[in-house]
Amino acid sequence: MEKGRHLVVLNMSTESFSKNRGRKSSDIWSSSHVSDENMRRLDRLANLGTLSAGVAHEIKNSLTAIKTFIELLIQKGEDKELAGVVAKELSRIDAIVSQMLKFASPRPPAFATVQIHDVLDHSLRLLQHHISGKMISVKHDYRAKPATARADEAQLQQVFMNLLLNALEAMGANGTLIVSTDIAENGGKKDIVIKIRDTGIGIPNENLPRLFEPFFTTKKNGTGLGLAISQGIIQDHHGKIEAHSEVYKGSTFTIWLPAA
Repeated sequence: MEKGRHLVVLNMSTESFSKNRGRKSSDIWSSSHVSDENMRRLDRLANLGTLSAGVAHEIKNSLTAIKTFIELLIQKGEDKELAGVVAKELSRIDAIVSQMLKFASPRPPAFATVQIHDVLDHSLRLLQHHISGKMISVKHDYRAKPATARADEAQLQQVFMNLLLNALEAMGANGTLIVSTDIAENGGKKDIVIKIRDTGIGIPNENLPRLFEPFFTTKKNGTGLGLAISQGIIQDHHGKIEAHSEVYKGSTFTIWLPAA
C-alpha cells in the first residue's frame, strides 16, 4: 500500500511539473505538504474503518450472548428492575455498534426511481411523536416538480431521519421545522435541492468544519457517526450535503441529488 501511495505522489509531481514552473518554492512545498497531510489523513481513516469494523463485530457477538442471558433473567422474574436497566443500556450499545458497522462497511445503494417528497413525508410521520411531544411546528415548502431521483429509498430515509432527529433535538418546545425542496440547474442537468431547517440552538463556527468527521460529536450520548454515514450515503448517490448555522438562530442542512 505504501509503495502504491508513493507512486501516486510521483505521478502527480511529474504531471504538475510544468504547472509549477515560475511558482515560488515555498508555494510548491506548501502544496506538497498539504497533499502528504491529506494522504496521511486518508490512511488513518482507512485504518480506523478497518479497526472499527473488527471491534464492532466482536462486540456484537458478545452482546448477543449477554442479551440472551438478560432476557432469561427477566422471564424468571429475578430482579426485573435491574435487568430492565441493563437491557436498555445493551440496546443502546447495540445501536452504536450497528452504526459503526454501517460506517465501516456501507451497503451499496440499490437504485430505483424514488419520489423524494414521499420519503420526506414518511420520515416525518415516523417522527410525529417527537414532533407533537415538543409542540414543534412543521412547515413544508415543496417546490421541486417533479421530485424524482434514482436512489436507494431506505438509505435516503436513513439520511432524512438523522437530519430531522438532529433538528428536533436542537430545538426546545414551540420550535419550527421547515422542510423544503427545489430544482437547481447543474451544468445542463438538474438537481433536487432538499433543505431541512430548524430554529434551534445552532452550531458554533468552530464546529462546522468537523460536523461530518467520524466520531466527532458534542452530544452527551452521541456517537459522531450519524452525519458521517449520511454524507457517505449522499456521496454514493452522486450528490452532496452541506451545513450552515448561526448560534441561537438555527441550522440548515442542504442536500443536492441528481434529478431523474
